[in-house]
Parts: sequence; C-alpha cells; structure tokens
Amino acid sequence: MTAFIVGKWYRVDLRQQKSRNLGARNAGRVLGRLAFVITLLGDALKGILVIILGQVMDFEQWILAIGMLFVIVGHLYPVFLSFHGGKGVATFIGAGLYLEPILFIWMIVGTLLLFIFVRNLTVGMLGGFTLYIASIIWEGNMHTYSGVILSICLIIWKHRSNLSRINGLSNQ
Repeated sequence: MTAFIVGKWYRVDLRQQKSRNLGARNAGRVLGRLAFVITLLGDALKGILVIILGQVMDFEQWILAIGMLFVIVGHLYPVFLSFHGGKGVATFIGAGLYLEPILFIWMIVGTLLLFIFVRNLTVGMLGGFTLYIASIIWEGNMHTYSGVILSICLIIWKHRSNLSRINGLSNQ
C-alpha cells in the first residue's frame, strides 16, 4: 500500500511500471532511492505496528505470529487495490525484527552471506528465509511460529516468477 501512495505522490502507477509490483524494490527502480526508502519504511512499519500492538496487549507469541501472517496477507492481497499488492518482504522485515530479533538477525546474516557468494538478492533472501524456518524447527517452536512459516511460504510463492527467471538463467 505504501508503494501505491508513493506512486500517487509521484503521479505514477507502479502497477503499470517495470515489475508491476507494489513494493519497495519496484518503487526504487521506477522512482529512485527516496521512493525505495519511504516504501520500505512504510511497509516495514505495518509489520512493526502489528507486533508491538500485540505485545502491548500481552498476546502470546503464537497470536503475534498469526498477526504477522494477517498483515502480510493484507500486504500481498490488499482489498482496496483489487488484491494486487507487494511481495511482502518489507512487511516481514518489520514484523520479523520485532517478533524474534535473534532469528531475524540470523536471517539477515544468511541472506547477506549468500548474496555475497551468488550476487543475487532473491536467492540470498530465499536462503535467509530457509535459515529462519530451520531455526524455528531447530528450537522446536513450529507450533508457536506456524504463522511465520506460512508467511514465509506466501512470500516465496509471490517470488516464484523471480525464482523461475533465475532458474531459467542457470539452465542456459
């Protein structure tokens, strides 16, 4: 939703530009760094607010994880934009940072290390998400964080065209 608002401010419909995605990455490609930063922060703030509100209301972790899932689904499929939203990464960044900071840091480290080796952010992110899920399973918190795991699966699903393109490049 932030990318839509930023695009309106610039008088550009990001749904018709470059990747046609309402996310920070497309906003940055089309409108520049400032649009990227504003969109990233705005989308991350949605995730942060859901977790902080849940913590203030003293909700259990599994409810916070479900809240994370709902805010990401709302970002991916916004009703007011005909169910055409972003890919959920920035919203996950905000929610993930506040829900489980240590796991989030491991995810970022995994993403950056893989990015350094393969020079592809989508592949790096996929590795970081895999590390996040593996950490949840390792700690035995699958039931508590099933909402997080479903969120990651949805985000990866939304990136399937990126992953197909990467796979096509590697097969050439």
